[in-house]
Amino acid sequence: MHKAVILARGLGKRMREEENGLELDPHQLEVARMGLKGMIPVGRRFLDYVLSALADAGYTDVCLVVPPDHELIRRYYEEEARPTRIRLHYAVQEEPRGTADAVAAAEAFAGKDYFLTINSDNYYPVEALAALRNQSGCAVALFEQEAMIAHSNISPERIRQFAVGLCNGDENLQRIIEKPQPELLETLPRPLWVSMNCWRFGPSIFEACRHIKPSPRGELEITDAVQYAIDRLGEKFRVVRIRAGVLDLTRRSDIASVARMLASIPVRL
Repeated sequence: MHKAVILARGLGKRMREEENGLELDPHQLEVARMGLKGMIPVGRRFLDYVLSALADAGYTDVCLVVPPDHELIRRYYEEEARPTRIRLHYAVQEEPRGTADAVAAAEAFAGKDYFLTINSDNYYPVEALAALRNQSGCAVALFEQEAMIAHSNISPERIRQFAVGLCNGDENLQRIIEKPQPELLETLPRPLWVSMNCWRFGPSIFEACRHIKPSPRGELEITDAVQYAIDRLGEKFRVVRIRAGVLDLTRRSDIASVARMLASIPVRL
């Protein structure tokens, strides 16, 4: 597997919001107001670190799922960054209709191949990206909750609200529990394994995306498409367990901690 899809279409509503007492430099503030989380300068552009990690893990072709007005991103990578280790492709998601709709936008890029799917506002450890590349069939990387608390920039309170993955005795995913209630979490075996939207998909995901209905919040969710693929298409998703942290760049208050934790990470595009 050498293809990866990065979901970069989100509106960045939380990044656009001002936070009291928080000061950004002029370049960070300009991009934050646009909601383009992947283009926030944190030393280099945040997306540079994501792309470099993908190249380190062995990926050669990366598709950015972007909004129609993505000229800033394309111009930066064509005129300034100019990657040599990876080839960049673009797929336009016309409307922000959810993560499943974003994945569906990359169907022409993926073709019949297996491909990685990740968020544009998360920095994943190379070991997770490489582990999914070396699987066969579909798979998901789940991250140990305590390792996330110890090694990410995300508060323990937020991490404890993240979706949790359940697997069967064959180490295949049964389902993703979104926004699990504390009383339910108490009944689950330890350690808990959280989903950070880090997937290995095959062509079946596109059929699943075409069949699901909008969630209660009106979006087409990739977790619903995965569940459809498991329940209706007989697809198996191997669980890859990762004991490491994932960095998150959702809000303006995340910028300083992400910049600090990425400061020692070399970027080679």
